Amino acid sequence: MRHVSGVLVGLVMAAVLLFGAGWAVQEAGVGPAPLAAESGSRIWIALGVMAAIGLLVGLVVAGRVSPLATFVPSMVLLAWTVVYALDVRRAMGLVPDDPTFHQLLLQAGRGMGLLLTTGVYALLGVLLFLPVLMPSRWAPRFRDEEEYEESGEQDYR
Repeated sequence: MRHVSGVLVGLVMAAVLLFGAGWAVQEAGVGPAPLAAESGSRIWIALGVMAAIGLLVGLVVAGRVSPLATFVPSMVLLAWTVVYALDVRRAMGLVPDDPTFHQLLLQAGRGMGLLLTTGVYALLGVLLFLPVLMPSRWAPRFRDEEEYEESGEQDYR
C-alpha cells in the first residue's frame, strides 16, 4: 500500500513540476520577454508558487515516503531531457502550444520549454532519482508487532 500511494504522490509531483513550475517561471518573467512594470503582485504569487514547489520537492526527497514518489517524476523529467538531447523538435513538440488550449496551459507550456532547454528539468530529475538508490528507503518503516513476536518465539524454542 505504501508503494501505491508513492506512485500517486509521484504522479502529482510530476504534474506539479511540469505545469506548476512552468507556469511560475513564465509568470515571474524569466525568459526573453521583459517583465511589465505593473506586475507587482503577480511576481510575488509566482515566487510563492516556486517556494511551495521547492518545499514539496524537499519533503518528498527527504521524507520517509515510498521511493516511487521520487522515481516517477525523475523518470518523466529525465526521459524528456533525453528526448530533448536526441531530437529537439520532437521534445519541443510535447510542449502544449495549440491555441485552442486554455491560456494558463499555454503559459505553463512556454515555461516548460524554458525549463527543459536550460537543463533545470535534468537537474531536478537527477535530484529526484538519488533517493531511489538508498536501500533504506525501500524497507518498511515499522515491523508488524505480531510478526516480530512470532519470529522471537521461534528463535528461542
